[in-house]
Amino acid sequence: MLFFLLGLNQTSIMKKYFILLFFTTCIVFGSNSQTKITLEDIWTKGTFSARGVAGFNSLNDGRYYCNLDEEQNLLRYAFASGEVVDTLVKIRDVKKANGGLNLSIANFSFSDDESKLLIATQTESIYRHSSKSVFYVYDLNKKTLINPIKDMVRYATFSPDASKLAFVRDNDLYYYDFRLNQEIRITKDGKENSVINGATDWVYEEEFAIWKGFAWNGNGDKIAFYRFDESKVPQFEMTIYGSLYPKQEKFKYPKAGESNSLVNIFVYDLKTELITEIETGKETDIYLPRMQWTQNSEVLCVQRLNRLQNKLDLLLADAKNGKSKVIYTETNAYYIDITDNLSFLKDGKSFVFTSERDGFNHIYLFDLNGKLQKQLTKGNYDVDEFFGVDEKNKLVYYTSAEVNAAERYVYAIGLNGKNKVKLSIGKGWNNAYFNSDFSYFLNVYSNINTPPVYNLLNRKGETIRVLEDNSVLREKLKTYSISKAGFAEMQNEVGDKMNYFSILPMGFDTTKKYPVLMYVYGGPGSQTVMNRWSGGNYFWYQLLAQQGYIIVSVDGRGTGFKGEKYKKCTYLNLGKFEIEDQIYAAKQLAKLPFVDANRMGIWGWSFGGYMAGLGISKGNDVFKAAISVAPVTNWRYYDNIYTERFMRTPQENGQNYDDNSPMNHVEKIKGNYLLIHGTADDNVHFQNAVEMVDQMIRKGVKFDSEFYPNKNHGIGGSKTRLHLYERMTRFLVEKL
Repeated sequence: MLFFLLGLNQTSIMKKYFILLFFTTCIVFGSNSQTKITLEDIWTKGTFSARGVAGFNSLNDGRYYCNLDEEQNLLRYAFASGEVVDTLVKIRDVKKANGGLNLSIANFSFSDDESKLLIATQTESIYRHSSKSVFYVYDLNKKTLINPIKDMVRYATFSPDASKLAFVRDNDLYYYDFRLNQEIRITKDGKENSVINGATDWVYEEEFAIWKGFAWNGNGDKIAFYRFDESKVPQFEMTIYGSLYPKQEKFKYPKAGESNSLVNIFVYDLKTELITEIETGKETDIYLPRMQWTQNSEVLCVQRLNRLQNKLDLLLADAKNGKSKVIYTETNAYYIDITDNLSFLKDGKSFVFTSERDGFNHIYLFDLNGKLQKQLTKGNYDVDEFFGVDEKNKLVYYTSAEVNAAERYVYAIGLNGKNKVKLSIGKGWNNAYFNSDFSYFLNVYSNINTPPVYNLLNRKGETIRVLEDNSVLREKLKTYSISKAGFAEMQNEVGDKMNYFSILPMGFDTTKKYPVLMYVYGGPGSQTVMNRWSGGNYFWYQLLAQQGYIIVSVDGRGTGFKGEKYKKCTYLNLGKFEIEDQIYAAKQLAKLPFVDANRMGIWGWSFGGYMAGLGISKGNDVFKAAISVAPVTNWRYYDNIYTERFMRTPQENGQNYDDNSPMNHVEKIKGNYLLIHGTADDNVHFQNAVEMVDQMIRKGVKFDSEFYPNKNHGIGGSKTRLHLYERMTRFLVEKL
């Protein structure tokens, strides 16, 4: 991997030289006799699908894990040897307990004492994360199977002693008592598109990544739960086709500047049957994005975020009377990202938390009064994943971008902030999945040109064994025309270093001129320039490289893992600096002797689709063609949690909403523009495409479009994906 720093203080000749050197040395060519990649290979045949590892369902003792075999027997394995020790569940016993009928146990979870399996079947998705299922409970000791809840419900969860099962039905919270063989209803006011108990509304699910809205305490005698009153939230409707009279799907969706749900947190006491409201302050136009029980079964922690999302409080609440106190407050000049990186230690005296308080995301140790004890990680880099605390050995495990923003490595550091050790072994991108006592972890390593390798490591970072190295796929790739991607840096107009990757055409010749397609996402904290295996799009780019295109992706201002300043400089002006960096990068690329400056293209999906729309309009002197897939075309149409985090409300910042809306720049479009959207996109509504099209028609702008009936934001399905990428490929070949 080659890295070259491209600075504005260099002359244009030197910049050209370094870019040229990068492009002409990072490439690895295949021979003309090798097999060409097809879209069917990528999207329907699974030709380049990498093999994975089911991971390990670590058992409580940390010595063993379990996995299903091909017949769905649940086997117990030893971490140390990888050998099967015994069979925990025989599928024939499950079938027998089910009256001789087959029952898949592919989607299972254990009770805390590992005596019971909770099996989810007939699962139906609701939105991105939420779903409902029919649940069965299998007793491993008695070999009995019951279906305690006959209908489809959400988020069934065992109590700590496995004597009860809490769940959500029709927006109300219930639990089933196995000892009494009885169902108990906790709330009674749940109503579709009005009141939700025990689950979250659409915008919390999408933007705070929280959908199960209840939690058992450690003793199993109390359940904390959310109540959402969304009666005043404006309702969105989208048409679902496929019947004589299309159906209107209706759900509450708060757009920028609009009313949110009124959110409260309650605790239900199973012994007294009393419900206690947790005090969260007099201000109601706020967010409560997280709640969790501390090590004390009578103390609940609630995170409170103001609507501007620049002030976060941690509250500790007494579950008996609901009274709370603020133990920690963090403010930020821009905004605060919500994570799951809060861990209360078993000593009952301290917690570990991540924060950008020093300009980079780092790990901190606090006491229960919120007093800082120690900053555990420090430096000009961001911590990414926080895996938890090994309290026995006083170690914290995490990944960070310390080596390079485009790469990740797994580390351990002491609870005293000393003796940091890098545990991962591969150069590129590493992730980890730890067992219950942190004695072992699955290290998943890849780079942009290498499929994932799964290694089992111990806590010292020593390899125990290789579980999957995808050698079969790696050998197969040698028979295809693959042009390896390379990484480098260039500077933007104000001197910031921007990471980028590129893929060159097969048989690249510096004396010829090639078109360039730039891939962009660009949203706050995001990355496209990652030295990791990406699968589908990587091979689409290879297909385009076969046809003579140079592929480039640049992470400009606003993207993540280069510190708070780089990420948050786009605050209140979303889209402005991001597209300026893409246009500037395109202009630098266009100066290269082997680039056809008249054939520059840009494409992206979601926020990237928004950027592509700005590229073809604001960058009309640079880009000949653009593809926007599922784009936001005006931030006024998007949800309030995401949009207001970066833009505040339209009422406060309306000018910047409009200045950076592709809809308001359509008259500048000179090149070829393809707009694509799914009609059932509950996230970025089809409305965005319709309004953009309407503006282009009004201004007499020519464009291409494609819509996908009843498809959501992901425009999924193998045949649909094949059609989508055939459409985009055809557009590029014809127009770029």
